[in-house]
Amino acid sequence: MTPSFLQTTRKESVKSWRFRTLMNWYPMYFGTGGKILFWSGDSQEVHLRLRRNIWTYNYVGTIFGGSMFSASDPFYMLMLLRILGNAYVVWDKAGSIRFRKPARQTLYTRYLLTDDELDSIRQDVAASGQTERTFRLQWVDANEVVHAEIERLCYIADKAYYEHRKNDRQHSRFQR
Repeated sequence: MTPSFLQTTRKESVKSWRFRTLMNWYPMYFGTGGKILFWSGDSQEVHLRLRRNIWTYNYVGTIFGGSMFSASDPFYMLMLLRILGNAYVVWDKAGSIRFRKPARQTLYTRYLLTDDELDSIRQDVAASGQTERTFRLQWVDANEVVHAEIERLCYIADKAYYEHRKNDRQHSRFQR
């Protein structure tokens, strides 16, 4: 049973359900101990769960911080790629975690990209070819107690702009 704070009006589509299922079985993600519970059809909302188990607990019996960090890793990048489409390039650029409280119970997190955030990203990329965005999320327990806060920095660019910059950098490197 998922906590009430993860309730949403958005719906999963067959396509997003299939993507979520495949991601949960993808070895690199499966190994984090995380599980994707929900992926909205518009890719603007994702819910994750992280349980304490043989794969995720540390020496002192709490959820390993590396599990919290890695289980939350690719989602803003993936969401943006799926929403913005092939005309854009999106990369995870940086991440940081701040631990608030040791976790011995199941944790949850919710990713949400609003229409306003997406419009702002599109406008910034249209104006300058690229932008960076910092996204914040929290791992919380069923009582909404925060156990960790994570920041993810994403780089977003127009694909043509990105390719042009990449070619310029490579070209100048070989002209020495």
